[in-house]
Amino acid sequence: MTADFQAPPRQADSPDRSETPVPANFSTRRTAREYLGLTARGFAMGCADIVPGVSGGTMAFILGIYEELVMSIRAGARRPFWQALLRLNLPAALEAVNARFLLAVLAGIAIAVLTLASWLEWVLEHHPVLIWSFFFGLVFASIVTVRKRIQTWNAALFAALAAGAVVAYFVVGAVPVQTPEASWFLFLSGMLAICAMILPGISGSFILVLLGKYQFVLAAVNQRDIVSLAIVGAGAVVGIVTFAQILAWLFKRYHDATIAVLIGLMAGSLRKIWPWKETVASIIDRHGEILPTVQRNHLPPALTAEVYLALGLAVAGFAVVILLDRLSAPK
Repeated sequence: MTADFQAPPRQADSPDRSETPVPANFSTRRTAREYLGLTARGFAMGCADIVPGVSGGTMAFILGIYEELVMSIRAGARRPFWQALLRLNLPAALEAVNARFLLAVLAGIAIAVLTLASWLEWVLEHHPVLIWSFFFGLVFASIVTVRKRIQTWNAALFAALAAGAVVAYFVVGAVPVQTPEASWFLFLSGMLAICAMILPGISGSFILVLLGKYQFVLAAVNQRDIVSLAIVGAGAVVGIVTFAQILAWLFKRYHDATIAVLIGLMAGSLRKIWPWKETVASIIDRHGEILPTVQRNHLPPALTAEVYLALGLAVAGFAVVILLDRLSAPK
């Protein structure tokens, strides 16, 4: 976790605000190298968000910036930001929302989306097993490492974890639907996708798939369809600011239980990220794209070169997270 959000381990949930990881302000200054590191983290989040089934929130969780991200977004709807803005005190307004942090992360996300959308689309079409294997290793390792953020587990926390896992398991198994391309639905899609995107385990891209808007938005990005992207983006802004308030409140009041639910969401999402799938049913959308509607996970039928490579990538993904966790541990 970054310096802004380091807090002593908690024994149990408590409504005492003094024990939460929320800082009084965002006055801590980082070096240029640290901001470059934040941009790299944002790039990883953007790569994850492009892939349906993988959550940018999971990457933020793995990379140790999740709570700061939520609190920074939440600050955009709080009084200090608006007071400074109405007084035309731009430096104070930017500091109130931790703007340097947000800009560094958002720059990384934007770079990933604008530069890798076409490439990842090609990889998903031609080598899906390999990319799913790498992300499976990432997410599985994150479950192992993030559980240590709760010092003392009890029955209630295990129940919260199980609830999160069940919710994610059934959400990622839902069937995509045909939906309109009206402006109001694009706005709604942006709202729902961004809420999922900020949650570890539930992919914003996959929500767009369920809403029948993934191919539409990806094409809008590749074709620079500014109008459609602006409508989806407006919905995303409204959704993320609103949802961040809820998440921040949960972190304040029920920190350990919230972490447990988020771990459960990541665990349940493994159903979607499992590399080997058999498509049982599919549909052709209005753009002529074939969308799988029902898929069944299975073991690889034979130990081929691709299977060995996929296992190697899964191990590599697992090792990356374990290494990052070791490097970020207090000395």
